[in-house]
Amino acid sequence: MSNDRDAAQLDTPRTGTERAAVPRPQMERVTVNLTRRSADALYESVDLTGDSKTDTINRALQVYAFIQKSIQGGGALFTRATDDAPLERVHIV
Repeated sequence: MSNDRDAAQLDTPRTGTERAAVPRPQMERVTVNLTRRSADALYESVDLTGDSKTDTINRALQVYAFIQKSIQGGGALFTRATDDAPLERVHIV
């Protein structure tokens, strides 16, 4: 019975510090449906980096989590097209 409860806890969404306390598998296989735009971005990223689709998706999720954490912590994300271009704030909606 405790195994069923533990498995259910893994599937329960957590927030804040609770997430860190939930045991997670070393690797996790997921299936996702990508929009055409996302699929195009995936292939473009793979072509640009030479990384596998798996590595590209893993890195993209890590970058997304970093950005969200920064924004939720009161930070902001800026970019510039070239070294001498002005900074532009990025808004993720």
